[in-house]
Amino acid sequence: MNSKKVILLPTNAKLLEELGQNLRLARKRRKLTAEQVAERSGIARSTLWNIERGDPGVAIGSYMQVLFVLGLEKDINKVASDDLLGRKLEDAKYLHAKLAPARKASGMKSGIMKPNRMKKS
Repeated sequence: MNSKKVILLPTNAKLLEELGQNLRLARKRRKLTAEQVAERSGIARSTLWNIERGDPGVAIGSYMQVLFVLGLEKDINKVASDDLLGRKLEDAKYLHAKLAPARKASGMKSGIMKPNRMKKS
C-alpha cells in the first residue's frame, strides 16, 4: 500500500500532538487499556498508538471511532463552531458593500451626466 507522508506546519503538528495526548489522557482517566479502546473502536492497536501520538496520516474516521468509544464524539462539533475569522470576513464584506460608492448610471461618463435631449414631434 502506497501511503504519502502528510506534512504539516509545525504549529498544526503540535495541535495534533496535543489532541493525541488529550485522547490518551481521556482513555487513562476512564481506566481503559489501549487494547480495549482499539478493539472497541475497530482499529489496530498500532493505529491507536499513532492517534495518541497525533499522527496526521491516520484517517479522521479512526479519530472519530476513538472519540466515540471515549464518549467524546460530540466534541467534534466544537471544531469551527465559533468561526471568528469567517464572521469578521463576512462582516467586512457587508460593511464594504454599504460604504462602496454607487455604480454610475449608464448615461454617465467620468462623473458628468449629459442631459437627455428629447426630440420634438
